[in-house]
Amino acid sequence: MKILHTSDWHIGRTLFGRKRYEEFEAFLSWLAETIHQQHIDALLVAGDIFDTSTPSNRAQELYYRFLCRVAASPCRHIVIVAGNHDSPSFLNAPRELLKALNVHVVGRCADEVRDEVLVLHDENGQPELIVCAVPYLRDRDIRSAESGETVDDKGRKLVEGLKDHYAAVGDLAVQTRSELGEEIPIVGMGHLFTAGGKTADGDGVRELYVGSLAHVTSMIFPDCFDYTALGHLHVPQKVGGLETIRYSGSPIAMGFGEAKQQKSICQIAFNSTAASVELIEVPMFQKLERIKGNWDKIQSRMFELSAADYDGWLEVVYDGTEIIGDLRERLEAETAGTQMVILRIKNNRIIDRVLGQTHNEETLDELNETEVFERCLAAHDVPEDQRDELTRAYNEVCESLAQHDRQAE
Repeated sequence: MKILHTSDWHIGRTLFGRKRYEEFEAFLSWLAETIHQQHIDALLVAGDIFDTSTPSNRAQELYYRFLCRVAASPCRHIVIVAGNHDSPSFLNAPRELLKALNVHVVGRCADEVRDEVLVLHDENGQPELIVCAVPYLRDRDIRSAESGETVDDKGRKLVEGLKDHYAAVGDLAVQTRSELGEEIPIVGMGHLFTAGGKTADGDGVRELYVGSLAHVTSMIFPDCFDYTALGHLHVPQKVGGLETIRYSGSPIAMGFGEAKQQKSICQIAFNSTAASVELIEVPMFQKLERIKGNWDKIQSRMFELSAADYDGWLEVVYDGTEIIGDLRERLEAETAGTQMVILRIKNNRIIDRVLGQTHNEETLDELNETEVFERCLAAHDVPEDQRDELTRAYNEVCESLAQHDRQAE
């Protein structure tokens, strides 16, 4: 059989205030067409379907329309697990209804391990694939807090909790395959940060398990997984150099730091339980470019883009030695009469001189509401074992406000 592995759609994400629904719609349309053309049997989505826990009506519309379109195609199954950006309760709410469309959703760590081990059947009702659909595992899902714990103790328990959870679902998957009497492949799914993972500047990826990242390796995944489909990191990559443990990466550049990155999804073909992996390149639906340098370099590049009738979005980072106080006015003059749109101007020379900061500072337009709240927790030294509960309560407030806004529309 053939499966597609994708993740980190982040539907609803904006870029410096610019809405990107047209991009998301174009990607989902392309993905549905690719599933049809490549005769895909199952689609696996490894978390961060939405960018926030309270997705807008437009984001929800794109999501459900896509699911209906794929459900009506020859693709027999869709398996979706939640990421750290997703609301477990929101994703899980329609899960029983979606099952009728062969869409399987696992929004939170299940009370019973069997609820994360899915047996998928072919058109004749015969089992063809076992999926260990593990969502993003929160601290409280895998670790019990104890008084007197050190940071090292917490990190060790987090890693042990992750490994134990994956071992449990793996053991059950092997047992299930044995009971079925069929030599069918087992695929693992997950949403987490593994050691050595590559990230891109401005991609919004957050460290999920603070203090333990260096110890979360490919060794936590059971040997019984014939392929492991991961989400969270936006750069497409193998884990530990292994062909069959991969991050698909985000299909759309989440920031200008990903502008030159070739996006892709993973197509996995199984011959019995042996997996072969092929990357399918995702088209660019919105041109992005970061121009960085002194004024001469910036002006030269903008002239080249203008001559080529460039119609994309730009981030301009000035880091020359000359102090330019009218940088914005100069750039507006350069883009006048062109199709270029500058979303962000960053004058590092002014920042360094006036604010005494480096070019790595963050601004509010780079963060969503959840990330701002997390910065507040960190700034006030809120203990790690209290952050999950506070974040959950905060998300409930945000969701209530979003529902109020939707009712008012």
